[in-house]
Amino acid sequence: QVQLVESGGGLVQAGGSLRLSCAASGRTFSSVDMGWFRQAPGKEREFVAAVSVSGTGTNYADSVKGRFTISRDNAKNTLYLQMHSLKPEDTAVYYCAAHISGSVTHYVGYRYWGQGTQVTVSS
Repeated sequence: QVQLVESGGGLVQAGGSLRLSCAASGRTFSSVDMGWFRQAPGKEREFVAAVSVSGTGTNYADSVKGRFTISRDNAKNTLYLQMHSLKPEDTAVYYCAAHISGSVTHYVGYRYWGQGTQVTVSS
């Protein structure tokens, strides 16, 4: 089992940067792929990025490619999402999650979720 706690969200102007962190407890963090998702009001939860167990394999949504970077530190049981060139359309609650099965780009493949952290980008 994995327990996840996100942090690092906040209010930022368009063009700014934020770094989200996801602290994990439990022994399984270093043995599962991890992902970031986001959900804006009235919209479905959408895939943002995923990273493999080793950290060498990554996958990004087209909308964030080139602006966001996902990474992990297995020694610290922490997942990160570095976000640059933020846009108002990036405004959402961001969630980290542990991938269990299936496609890493669909939320149904993730079992453990954090409580989310709000990111608001003003224009």
